[in-house]
Amino acid sequence: MSDVRDAAMSSKAWPFEEARRILKRYKKAGPEKGYVLFETGYGPSGLPHIGTFGEVSRTSMVMRAFKEISDYPTKLVCFSDDLDGMRKVPSNVPNPEGLTEHLQKPLTSVPDPFSEFESFGHHNNAMLRRFLDTFGFEYDFYSATEFYGSGQFDEVLKRAVDKYDAIMEVMLASLREERRQTYSIFLPFHPKTGRVLYVPMKSINRDDYTITFDDEEGREWTVPVTGGNVKLQWKPDFGARWAALGVDFEMYGKDHSTNTPIYDKICRILGMPAPEHFTYELFLDENGQKISKTSGNGVSIDQWLSYASSESLSYFMYQKPKTAKRMHFDVIPKAVDEYHQQLRAYVDQDTKARLNNPVWHIHGGDVPESKMVVPFSMLLNLASVSSAEDKDQLWGFIQRYAPNASAETNPDMDQAAGFAVGYYNDFVKPAKVFRAPSDLEREALIALRDGLKVWGNGLDAEELQNLVFACGRERFDPLRGWFTALYEVLLGASQGPRFGGFIALYGVAETVALIDQALAGDLV
Repeated sequence: MSDVRDAAMSSKAWPFEEARRILKRYKKAGPEKGYVLFETGYGPSGLPHIGTFGEVSRTSMVMRAFKEISDYPTKLVCFSDDLDGMRKVPSNVPNPEGLTEHLQKPLTSVPDPFSEFESFGHHNNAMLRRFLDTFGFEYDFYSATEFYGSGQFDEVLKRAVDKYDAIMEVMLASLREERRQTYSIFLPFHPKTGRVLYVPMKSINRDDYTITFDDEEGREWTVPVTGGNVKLQWKPDFGARWAALGVDFEMYGKDHSTNTPIYDKICRILGMPAPEHFTYELFLDENGQKISKTSGNGVSIDQWLSYASSESLSYFMYQKPKTAKRMHFDVIPKAVDEYHQQLRAYVDQDTKARLNNPVWHIHGGDVPESKMVVPFSMLLNLASVSSAEDKDQLWGFIQRYAPNASAETNPDMDQAAGFAVGYYNDFVKPAKVFRAPSDLEREALIALRDGLKVWGNGLDAEELQNLVFACGRERFDPLRGWFTALYEVLLGASQGPRFGGFIALYGVAETVALIDQALAGDLV
């Protein structure tokens, strides 16, 4: 056993803990299908949101960890339930009123409001795949429309007919009395309108694998369960899909957790072992509300990538998946800086520590070197005080602080500088609120300014930080009040960077001028 595999077998990193659970399934013999299957599901009722990316990202991390501890081949399937009936019209699409007449039709039978694809389901599937391809995920895409229609699901659907009573017993135990009266695991598509019908079954015909039912107008129909004529209700569909594909691992949000025993039982009734599963906490917007595809709240993938790298988003997804996360724009700078902190730490870590480092799981062991000579949060402050309109303005300051840095040798630094300008103009600038200093703060600011005027120690950030400390130490207790004053008076923000480092980056003379502006009241 290699040193890496040995360390992986005892690593406390959550992807390795999940990988070891999966490996236990095959202690005696490998998978009959020839590979270990990881699945992630997607309900394309609206445009893909960042939680969808998180599910695939995290599943990929577990699969990557599994590859490190096992020699079994692996496969990742992204399954889109695009046969789901459109229950309500999304609010974040063009001309939503035009979709009203298509309510309850499968999403792949609803016209695309964007007029780009053959259906709304196809459009949302394409958006999902584009997002996933941006991050370089290796996956096989499965469409429920194709899966049901092509016959790939037929054997399991026949088995569901044979085991109908047992599956119904599981489902009825979970339903309220009024729902039990009309519930069926099968949802037929109306032979004329194509709509998904939620109607009781008159008979389940095991001899020819058909079902008989009345539509809403009382007309009787008999259709085969095979060939894409019906779909399963979503809870039975979960377990049946696991059985049909031989899924070994799937993760999903906390809102599914109470249904896990139902999914598992149905999978076993249909003749296959239930997979391992992992429940993660939900993503919330800035108001603490659950992120929704149909309402479009929270941060989208495209929005995150407008202000930060894809790796920073992967880092955010790695962190504490069992803890609810607020997905709003304020989390982006912190994620960027922490990601690069972990890159720098990785260089000097031993094998055990590296496997516990998020960047190993983001990059699969092929971890790049960080070229960020200035933290992203510092770039935002720099953009703020310099009113930067493009990244070239920031590079003027960066190269004085780090003369050997350049856009060519530090591509991540160059990318971050561009992101910082955009983030500053969209989020920081509108929220900036300067205030005048109190008498005590004015006294400390004058002392700092005067100290900088005679400064002769170059741009050493630690030496400058000592000067900042000295000017506040005798006047503020606790000292936090001094730094809060610096941020609020000079930067128009409630928090900020290590101020010595900021001076080193912005420049001593420039900081003197900034303090003079604040003392004169020009910033307020």
